[in-house]
Amino acid sequence: MNNTEICCIFNLAPHYRSAIYNLLDKQLKCDFYFGDRVDSTIKIMNVIELSGYKKTVENYKILNDRFIWQKGIISLVFKRYKYFILTGDPSILSNWIIAFLARILNKKVFIWMHGIKSDRPLSKREKVLIYPFYHLSNIFLLYGDYSRNIMIKKGFNPDKMKCIYNSLDYDTQLLIRKNLQKTNIYSDYFNNDLPVLIYIGRIQRVKKIDMILVAMVILNQRGIKCNLIIVGENTNELDFNKQITDAILESNIWNFGPCYDEEVIGELIYNANVCVSPGNVGLTAIHCFTYGTPVITNNNFETQGPEFEVIEPGINGDFFEEDNVWDLSDKISKWLSLDSAKRELARLSAYKIIDEKYNPHYQIEVLKKVLNNYQ
Repeated sequence: MNNTEICCIFNLAPHYRSAIYNLLDKQLKCDFYFGDRVDSTIKIMNVIELSGYKKTVENYKILNDRFIWQKGIISLVFKRYKYFILTGDPSILSNWIIAFLARILNKKVFIWMHGIKSDRPLSKREKVLIYPFYHLSNIFLLYGDYSRNIMIKKGFNPDKMKCIYNSLDYDTQLLIRKNLQKTNIYSDYFNNDLPVLIYIGRIQRVKKIDMILVAMVILNQRGIKCNLIIVGENTNELDFNKQITDAILESNIWNFGPCYDEEVIGELIYNANVCVSPGNVGLTAIHCFTYGTPVITNNNFETQGPEFEVIEPGINGDFFEEDNVWDLSDKISKWLSLDSAKRELARLSAYKIIDEKYNPHYQIEVLKKVLNNYQ
């Protein structure tokens, strides 16, 4: 692949994607154009670290704030680029123009996207937005097999869909993982040896973290006691400290707050018994699996992040019936009662799926194969 043949136009430069973007930079010599923030609280990466970084463009909201236009990118389609990798969001109207003109100019377009996540028939509006945009692309780079299977049922060509999955800073995390061992971090803090639940991620209403508190109360009534650590930023959508007080669980809850030190995060995850994410789970599952901790989340896959697919029920995590706190407490009880041998098997299963698919090295190989097919 010659230098500067590939143009990446993304809606944002999230920090968690820095590893894969750096591989794209080093191995595929891509040029990068990123949109600026539009109602996003996601931590942004230092784009200057990419040698192919060209520009951060303005994301304009248009048409009653329902669509986005990225200022100044249309002219890129007339430059030397042969391949365009775009954010697969049909609401970014400037990407429609790029994809349409690329077709006329015999250039290739790959859209990196979630895809269709529901079996239900699409509405007329969705059909108008989704089908034309998708058909302008040459390849769909999908986050997971769940969406791919649904799209195949809806008549999309399976040869056009490649699963690229998702990743975090795998190489850094792998080095940390190799040095992890059991510590007294939780017994020292809680002054007890009870098993520990962990939630890691932003404290948002959609995450339904309050369900963990209710489940803990139910478990207490059954004589099953545990601790909970919450690692993440409070978005002020709910008064979580009050909920903790109301549940009379202060002595068993460590409200750790936000943390960006990966070594600290690694120790916290590794030493926990199970991660519980009652709402949708996304990269939290990847983060926890990287350090070998099983994950429990709900069974409404349409609303889940694509990363839910890493979970094999009973092997490395579980799904509970959505919004059913009694079922959630049952699943938590099951995972807290594992003996050390079964817990180790769950850890190895979690490592395996991350090492095989959910890492930037796997992703870059998918992209290389796609690009090679169009040379």
